Amino acid sequence: MKKFIENKSYYFYADFGKLFDFSYDVIKNAFEKPSERKELLKQMYLCGYKSLPLISVTAFIVGLVLSVQSYPVLSTLGAEMWLPGMVLVSVVRELGPVLTALIFTGKVASGFSAELATMKVTEQIDALEVSGINVIKYLVATRVFASFFMLPVLVLYTDFVSFIGAYAGMYNLENLSFSLYIKKAFDFMSFSDFFPAFIKTFLFGYAIGIIACYRGYYTTHGTKGVGNSVNIAVVQSSLAIFIIDLIVVQISNLIL
Repeated sequence: MKKFIENKSYYFYADFGKLFDFSYDVIKNAFEKPSERKELLKQMYLCGYKSLPLISVTAFIVGLVLSVQSYPVLSTLGAEMWLPGMVLVSVVRELGPVLTALIFTGKVASGFSAELATMKVTEQIDALEVSGINVIKYLVATRVFASFFMLPVLVLYTDFVSFIGAYAGMYNLENLSFSLYIKKAFDFMSFSDFFPAFIKTFLFGYAIGIIACYRGYYTTHGTKGVGNSVNIAVVQSSLAIFIIDLIVVQISNLIL
């Protein structure tokens, strides 16, 4: 049993070190010329614009449900007007970034890992390398940085749609004007609420992209390995989101 645990620990640290080296290679190759701007824009479109329908529906429902569920509790305390601020702060600080990152993981990380894993087991990556193409730059760096840049944009979009969804719920309960709703909401909002939440979205995006591409790029065991790589990529990306979130929250509480 002890030997089994030691072997598991060894493979964990070895895998983590391999991921770190892979991340270093991605960053180093990303800034070499010529640039892969066209491929980067294509990946940004695929992982950004193509994610909007799912994120739109989810964000609106989350805002609506949060508003409807919180209203009875606040109304018993005579604090109904706290609801807009409570919803906005909750969504901006935590729900928006984490929820969007998890949806992004399920849709984008699985896609990245599946694409690269399929190319790996069918030897397409080997063919590109033989052709003289920088595979890390062309296939991996473009996907990682597309995730890095697009997730923060999607989080801002999620915050906005959730805010509208929450207003729809409160308007149905209180018949509150939109201008008063905005005023009450931003009375509770401060820079310290927005800045740490926005910064961690970049970290989420990079972690999702690098883990998904790493798992896909190093896939083994044929077609069976493709499914395993996708599964591991989604699980590890989701876990990374919660770990990063915990670290950023602790740091921001100490600094701000």
